[in-house]
Amino acid sequence: MKTNVYIDGFNLYYGALKGTPFKWLNVAQMCQHLLPHNQLLKIKYFTANVSARPDDPDKPIKQQAYFRALKTIPNLEIILGHFLVKECVMPLADQPARAPKFVKVVKIEEKGSDVNLATHLLHDGHKRDYEVAVLITNDSDLLEAIRMVRQELKLPVGILNPHKKPSQALLRHASFIKQIRKGVLAASQFPQTLQDKHGVFHKPASW
Repeated sequence: MKTNVYIDGFNLYYGALKGTPFKWLNVAQMCQHLLPHNQLLKIKYFTANVSARPDDPDKPIKQQAYFRALKTIPNLEIILGHFLVKECVMPLADQPARAPKFVKVVKIEEKGSDVNLATHLLHDGHKRDYEVAVLITNDSDLLEAIRMVRQELKLPVGILNPHKKPSQALLRHASFIKQIRKGVLAASQFPQTLQDKHGVFHKPASW
């Protein structure tokens, strides 16, 4: 079936890639492993530009190298939201004796990606741009968009789940759910060295 894939990049990273050697992930190859009988028309990757941090000053450089690798996939489009960084006061979960009840923390939120993903999913569905949609996410905030595509547009929506346990809400409403396992991630890595129209580039050394 003609298939569009919609990737929640933030959810994929924190669900399956953070702390692993698999961050140099060829998402098209991964989808081909997990959806061998589907014709992959478009892959839309939703994420946001990260900022440097004291513990990882090269984080934006590594992300841009990965974006460059993703752009070597002909049918892939990157759609950017943004990160919102703000200071806020929050209560401590465990409060030892004489410890303050509230602390000031830096809160980082990705804004826009889930809305962008839902919008593209619905818009493409109304255009009959796909016969089946596949989402890479475990975010139940996308439930209403999935429900509308299935019930109103009568199109199937599958989930490739990057987390160990699937969202129960998605489990009830998705047409199918498949787990993204380490073996598939390991078999779906870009080569260490790639080339695009700008020249040769490499996987970041610290990845």
